[in-house]
Amino acid sequence: MYSNVFQSLLTFKPGFATPVPDAAENCKFTGASLTTYQCTLRDDLTFSSGRKMTAEDVKYSFERMLRIKSDVGPQPLFPTLKGVEAEGRTVTFRLSGRDATFPLKVATGAGSIVDRDQYPADELRTGNAVDGSGPYVLKEYKEGESALLEPNPAYKGAIAKVGHPVLVKYFGRSEDLADAWKAKEVQVTHRQLPPTFLSSLGADDGTRVTEAESAEIRNLNFNVRSGSPMADKAVRQAVAAVLDRPAITEAAFKGTVQPLYSLIPQGFVGHSTAFFDVFPEPSAKRATKLLKDAGVSTPVKFTYGFRKDATYAAEAAEIKRQLEDTGLFEVRVVEADWQSFQKGYAKGSYDAYPIGWLPDFPDSDSFTAPLVGTENTLHNGFSSKEIDGLIASTQQFSDRSRATDDFRAIQDHVAAEVPLVPLWQKKDYVLSTEEVTGSQNLTDGTGIWRLWELNWV
Repeated sequence: MYSNVFQSLLTFKPGFATPVPDAAENCKFTGASLTTYQCTLRDDLTFSSGRKMTAEDVKYSFERMLRIKSDVGPQPLFPTLKGVEAEGRTVTFRLSGRDATFPLKVATGAGSIVDRDQYPADELRTGNAVDGSGPYVLKEYKEGESALLEPNPAYKGAIAKVGHPVLVKYFGRSEDLADAWKAKEVQVTHRQLPPTFLSSLGADDGTRVTEAESAEIRNLNFNVRSGSPMADKAVRQAVAAVLDRPAITEAAFKGTVQPLYSLIPQGFVGHSTAFFDVFPEPSAKRATKLLKDAGVSTPVKFTYGFRKDATYAAEAAEIKRQLEDTGLFEVRVVEADWQSFQKGYAKGSYDAYPIGWLPDFPDSDSFTAPLVGTENTLHNGFSSKEIDGLIASTQQFSDRSRATDDFRAIQDHVAAEVPLVPLWQKKDYVLSTEEVTGSQNLTDGTGIWRLWELNWV
């Protein structure tokens, strides 16, 4: 929702990986060091509260995000940001090291600019009101049910034409969404439809189906904090040695996802098959040796938490079956609603927990720093000086292809340390009824949800 109700200094045009100005007139690195980034703010922007946006609001928004450091917030995207300055309409970002990916991060929802008069400086805002300057304003919000968005008549930015009012509906389960689609209660949807539903779609029911570019992945993450059995690397390696990805993708996802053997998915710079190289086939024998050599008693008992959903329950059941069939593990499965699940893994309630990940911006860095860097978004306690050093090295190159070797080295380290196990990469489908146009531009893997592209005929 961020890209619809808020603005960032930069944004992404459909199909392009280089950001363009939105709330900014222009942005650029100053000097060759890639450690100072400067933007000139537009002079015609107002928040939905009616107050004029200034460079101070931009500074405030970034400092607020870093200060609050929410468990599920975007602060881990900005490890190199050490200071923000505002003077006139100029915003200057001071970085601790070279970071060619910084403009990409600014262009995400993490760079959302908020009204400093409406958002507390050091805590989350409560209530259902939103004060942004994006192409839409939030007119009504019913928690867990719906959000009514209407075009913002004061919007100025990269979008030439704001679309129509949109009612966004929320569903607790993917099966509920499928039922609503069949009952013609929704006209456009994507991402969370059940695999059985997607695999049965036909071409003669009036449904327009677009297979969109997608880099959505899912990893099995491990809590490596002291006290968890996953703090022992041998236990994590043993799990990786046993897992049969094709069986997981078929049992739970009916071929709508494909096995993934690397931290970075296909289509991104540096993609490799690091986990396949280390664990080429499921092997209980190898897992047994890993545990025996490390002096680990079996069966290893651990808690597996997951987001409540029928498909994810099927995935959990298959993973539990594979691990327990070896006699090496005893898995206690715990399901929770999405918010409870997020809070649970953030505080270390689960030893293992799968999470889907959609990149915040179209660059391999969106799969490395947030997932395996120190103080990552997974809150699993993992930290590696070698990986942190390699991440910093990848960020120095404006020509991203020059970071290929470092990205592959990161994946080799991840396959050796196993803070997580890649499970699958997803195909993304956008469904729309015949009276809706523009649905093919709704999403393109950049993390922006372009509701303004939709039209009704």
